[in-house]
Amino acid sequence: MLYYLFDYLDSINFPGAGLFQFISFRAAMALITSLIVSIFFGKKIINLLRKQQIGETVRDLGLAGQIEKSGTPTMGGIIILSAILIPTLLFAKLHNIYVITMIIATIWLGVIGFLDDYIKVFKKNKEGLKGKAKIVGQIGVGLIVGCILYFSKDVTVHKRVDANYELKADEQFVTHEHTNASDETYKWIKTDDMTTTIPFIKGNEFNYNWLMGDTNKSYGWLFFIPIVIFIVIAVSNGANMTDGLDGLATGSSAIIGLALAVLAYVSSNAKFADYLDVMYIPLAEEMVIFIAAFVGACIGFLWFNSYPAQVFMGDTGSLALGGIIAVFAISIRKELLIPVLCGVFLVENLSVILQVGYFKLTKKRFGEGRRIFLMAPLHHHYQKKGIHEAKIVARFWIIGVLLAVITIVTLKMR
Repeated sequence: MLYYLFDYLDSINFPGAGLFQFISFRAAMALITSLIVSIFFGKKIINLLRKQQIGETVRDLGLAGQIEKSGTPTMGGIIILSAILIPTLLFAKLHNIYVITMIIATIWLGVIGFLDDYIKVFKKNKEGLKGKAKIVGQIGVGLIVGCILYFSKDVTVHKRVDANYELKADEQFVTHEHTNASDETYKWIKTDDMTTTIPFIKGNEFNYNWLMGDTNKSYGWLFFIPIVIFIVIAVSNGANMTDGLDGLATGSSAIIGLALAVLAYVSSNAKFADYLDVMYIPLAEEMVIFIAAFVGACIGFLWFNSYPAQVFMGDTGSLALGGIIAVFAISIRKELLIPVLCGVFLVENLSVILQVGYFKLTKKRFGEGRRIFLMAPLHHHYQKKGIHEAKIVARFWIIGVLLAVITIVTLKMR
């Protein structure tokens, strides 16, 4: 909202109003504002949650320090969502297709998580929202996001091609004043095809339409939209599984957010895209504003969520964090980097799948269920081994930083 005000002020030459035209300035303001919202207003929300006796009900699983967490305020994801949405509404261009997509995904997934927490806390039902209902909700957001990204005419990419490249029906040549226009060995084309980035492979681009032998976007959505739905479900559930130790999901999400901010910035800047030889995504610069608010919200929430936690995010936060990461990565055409970037989420998810699957298999085969890990998700396995949860969280963060660096390096590894 402030963007439009200062855009008008800049048009009448109001001193300093032109700063709002710079992505770096608005991203910095979004980050600062999200920190202010999450830290200063977060305390008031925590006190309100405590006053309303909205506390966590903890099952005794024999983990160190677990019982002491009983009664800790939950549903703190409200703090995270507020700290993301408020700066985005203030500093981003609200007519931008990518910003609209991210706001829809954030609110939708936040509502699903809120309903789950509400049933657990107020209805005293430990199971919360039924699993099928959660999946239906996640499918819904994946369907909406997939349709927007596939069918919207505002969603395009610019790619470098050989100078002798022959245009297809949905493509056109474009020029960029900030790129190396004097180099006659290549040109830039504008296309609305669903090209994405494949890591570690030369000529690292893949078009979903190729799966149907389709170059005109008639049937490619049959693959693209289900893939979007799968990614949203997988990453949001992975974040949910990771939210089992103080600060683990929050810190991991902040690290992932920083890596996504770098990827979004270089992909939305024609000069950097030219230098790194990656797809240039027009209009995606506003995504930097959103992800700056996301990182600020996670770091601000970590102020209260780090060990020993004063508040838990609940499903209100964890489902939204994972879904936001998934939708953001898909929007900047980096979804195939998710297994690397979100490696912590992936391993946590897999540990549960393997544990449950192996237990059922061995019970059917031997009459007694056996386990791969002492407990799943994986962070509980290390707790059972006697490692303090603060140390487990710190080590998972270190692994997250390493994976984030590897993800960014893939821009030049082919």
